[in-house]
Amino acid sequence: MTIRKILQEPDPILRQISKPVETVGREEQQLMDDMLETMYNAPGIGLAAIQIGVPKNIIVMDISREKENKNPMYFVNPIIKNKSEEISRYEEGCLSLKNVFVEVDRPSTCEVEYLDYNGEKKNLKCNGLLATCIQHEYEHLLGVLMVDHLSKLKKTMIIKKLSKQKLKAERIVI
Repeated sequence: MTIRKILQEPDPILRQISKPVETVGREEQQLMDDMLETMYNAPGIGLAAIQIGVPKNIIVMDISREKENKNPMYFVNPIIKNKSEEISRYEEGCLSLKNVFVEVDRPSTCEVEYLDYNGEKKNLKCNGLLATCIQHEYEHLLGVLMVDHLSKLKKTMIIKKLSKQKLKAERIVI
């Protein structure tokens, strides 16, 4: 497994719409293994393939809180259905928006139809953190980031701050 570089906002690749996966084969499984390793290393609880520069409809997640009881989940070509009208608010973070936390309102429950690690069709009913996380990661596949839920002013302020941080990080002083 390989730890990949996680793209940071305002990288334009993060705004691309990901493409469906034709079949889940060894290449896709290797990608999911790398994504999971990258996510754990970050550390985070969810990662979409586009966040490492691969525009494929693939998400990995693990919302378990204990390192010894890992519960990785793999979602290929996910489709979110049956969102509830009831809303939950969570303070979300994102591996592509370092040190940015935003309160986001999302449907409190949903269903996701997807292919698993072996390409088998599955359906999962989600609530709580799982529902929030799958919706957050799914939006990455559509080129949407959590800051897009904010007012234009707040979003602009955050992106300007991240752009300045990125410039500082790329500067080399000898």
